[in-house]
Amino acid sequence: MVSPIGWLDGLTASGIILSSVIFGLLSLYKAKKLHAKLLAIAALTMFFVGCLWLGPFVDFIMVLFFNTNLSENIYYSVLSYTNVAPALIFAMYLGGSLLLPKRKWIIVGIYIILGGIFEYFLWFQNAQSFSYIPHEVGDLINAEFVRTYYTFYFVVLFLISALIFLGIGFAIKAKQSTGQLRKKFLYLSLGFIIFVVCGALDSVLTLPVAIGVIRAVMMTFALWMYLGLKT
Repeated sequence: MVSPIGWLDGLTASGIILSSVIFGLLSLYKAKKLHAKLLAIAALTMFFVGCLWLGPFVDFIMVLFFNTNLSENIYYSVLSYTNVAPALIFAMYLGGSLLLPKRKWIIVGIYIILGGIFEYFLWFQNAQSFSYIPHEVGDLINAEFVRTYYTFYFVVLFLISALIFLGIGFAIKAKQSTGQLRKKFLYLSLGFIIFVVCGALDSVLTLPVAIGVIRAVMMTFALWMYLGLKT
């Protein structure tokens, strides 16, 4: 049986994935209809960002239907954080295309390399990268980054990069623009700021109610991305 905390954890993770899938599919449909490449890239970004909560979602399904958590704790972190590199790469491609088109592939290339290194630590140094908090029956698995290991530093670097280049970068672009274009850059800026702030807080907060509020805000990420690029 799922505990109240488990329900909160599982339903909020499910909500983030569901919102990302809905707006991602809607974006792919419009991208195909309008032949809008960047909207398709945004859709892929939405999918992978939403899948950062795949670990708690799958664990929730396991507890809900089979009364047991994932068989190994490592599956929890791998299911979620494998999506960090592709989410970041597609996001940087999107940002590079809109902000620094001539240096787009340099930016993407750097994060492909950094993302590959992160994935190595995630898969092959998992025990050193995460500590798994003991949980009660009915609760979901919870993983925390070991804050003295390389994996944590990579995540901090990725979040800071996304905040500066995408969140603040799109905000500056909005200030330089007018009319509908300004509004669209503001939507994109807000979306990425929400992603960075909520992603960071989700990994450090322990109070269930606070996590629920943070994830409820995170569910709007895909909406702002869609509004920023739908036309």
